[in-house]
Amino acid sequence: MRRRSTPSGQPAKSRRRKAAQLRRNARKAKQAPGRSTSSAETKITQLTRERDEALEQQRAAEVLKIIGASRTELQPVLEVVVRSAARYCKADDVTLFELDGQALRIAGHWGAVPQEIGAGFPCTRGSVAGRTVIDRKPVHVIDLQAAAEEFPEGYAFARRLGHRTTAGVPLLREGVAIGTLQIRRTEVNPFTDKQIALLGTFAAQAVIAIENARLLNELRQRTDDLRDALEQQTATSEVLRVISNSLDDTQPVFESIVRSGVTLFSEAAVSIALVDNDMVRAAAVADRDHARAEAWRSIFPFPLTREYMHSKAILDRKMLDIPDAAHAPADLAVGAKNFLRSGYRAVTIVPLMRGDQAIGALSVVRVAPGPLSDKQLATLKTYADQAIIAIENTRLLNELRESLERQTATSEVLKVISRSPGDLQPVFCNTGECRPPM
Repeated sequence: MRRRSTPSGQPAKSRRRKAAQLRRNARKAKQAPGRSTSSAETKITQLTRERDEALEQQRAAEVLKIIGASRTELQPVLEVVVRSAARYCKADDVTLFELDGQALRIAGHWGAVPQEIGAGFPCTRGSVAGRTVIDRKPVHVIDLQAAAEEFPEGYAFARRLGHRTTAGVPLLREGVAIGTLQIRRTEVNPFTDKQIALLGTFAAQAVIAIENARLLNELRQRTDDLRDALEQQTATSEVLRVISNSLDDTQPVFESIVRSGVTLFSEAAVSIALVDNDMVRAAAVADRDHARAEAWRSIFPFPLTREYMHSKAILDRKMLDIPDAAHAPADLAVGAKNFLRSGYRAVTIVPLMRGDQAIGALSVVRVAPGPLSDKQLATLKTYADQAIIAIENTRLLNELRESLERQTATSEVLKVISRSPGDLQPVFCNTGECRPPM
């Protein structure tokens, strides 16, 4: 049986198929504008996000310029680093750790998660910060509170402090990890690759800031050392000049020593005390404040007994350093009470040694409590040596003068004897023992 055909010669089934296709095309045509709009909106959203990210990176670059330009003070720079890292990496909390021996210590922190500035903990692989430093590469943990086995210490911190997602990048200086910069979120929300890369940029800037501060501190230290050395050399040369011009008198030398010492010890008095029989007396005192100098001089003299600090240093022939006389040892209570009358609190005493015997003491007394530095102690010992040189010069010169006087007198007597072999009267008269004629 043959199928019926249309006037156009097409079968009915073919016509139905074509009609269905037309209806589908019509539906697609109706739907096309919606799909096109949705696609455009998606594209706009993507472009907007990329624009925002570019702006964020541009602002971050501006922050990095500020960080790079701040070479004088380290702490403000680290504060900018952690604050900026939190903002541009969309973190709830940022901490910068520095490696101190085998421990990590907090050098900077910003955010809501509690941290104790200055607190430290061991640098081990059990914490995110420790592993970042040890492996010298970024570490990203999606949920630290679910990583008890891999990060036991970090897990304990997270449970106690309340953070979840954590990422850290190392602070690398010439390939060596010196710390880590760590960002955290209080909810499970992974950081993007771009955010972690930006964190690495902030970490690099932190290293530059730390290195700048280290180099600047070294330069300042060398400058201070050179200045101190120059001041000490100038003061020493002045004392030596006075010594050479005062061979027969120690007082000008003592005065020069204490005046020079005051220039090297701030808020301090410098004094030389000498033993006089069973007492210790002030030989020279200097302080920028004349009233304080007189107050210090007023506590002299005092007995040469071990109850007094200067006396103890002299009798024991050892340097004595009392950072705070208000808390002096009990055996120095009498001397400490006498000392505190002057208004000073701290004292360092160096005995003046002549061979094995102490003949006095050079001391530096300070208004503020606290010990002297090693450098200041070395300077004080140098001044003590100069005082001894002056004393020895005077002693030797006086002995030489007395010896010359004796030799001169003896020589004169011998001359008279040689001229008067038969007459003793001129000899007696020359020696001051003239006898009247019998």
